[in-house]
Amino acid sequence: MEYTHSDAELIKQPIGYWSWAAYKAVVTRTRGALAELGTTQPQWWVLAQLAHATEPRSRTEISDLLSGYLDAGPEAMGAEIDLTVERGWVTQSADGLLALTPEGRALFTEAAARQDELWAERHRDISDEEYLTTMKVLQRFIHNTGGRAWHH
Repeated sequence: MEYTHSDAELIKQPIGYWSWAAYKAVVTRTRGALAELGTTQPQWWVLAQLAHATEPRSRTEISDLLSGYLDAGPEAMGAEIDLTVERGWVTQSADGLLALTPEGRALFTEAAARQDELWAERHRDISDEEYLTTMKVLQRFIHNTGGRAWHH
C-alpha cells in the first residue's frame, strides 16, 4: 500500500478527517455486504444480540443497548426491531420478549460468516499489536477531547 503523505506530513494530518474517512469506508463496506444478504446493519445488531442470548430478551433491553450504536437512537432501533419481526426473523411475545426464529438464526449464521470475511478484509496486513495501538490511541483522543463512547 502507498500512503498519502510522508511520515513527517502524516504526523500533521487531522485525526478528525482520517477517523471520519475510516468510519465512512468501514461502515459503507459493512452495510453494502449486509444489504447483499437482504438486511441492514441495525437489523444485524438485533439478530446478533438475540443469537448470543441464552433466553429471550426484552424489546426495551435490546433497543436501549443498541440505540447507542453509531447514534442509531431509540426510535430508529424500534423501527429496525419491527422490521426483523415483520420479516419473520424475530418473534415478539405479548410481554415484549424477543427471540430468533429458525429463519432469523439462518440469516444470523450467514451474516456472521460475512462479518468474519469483512473482519479479515479490514485487518489484512495489520498486526494485532498495530490494531491494539490504534484502538488505544482512538480512545485517548475521545478521552482527551471530553468525548464519550457509547459504552461509557
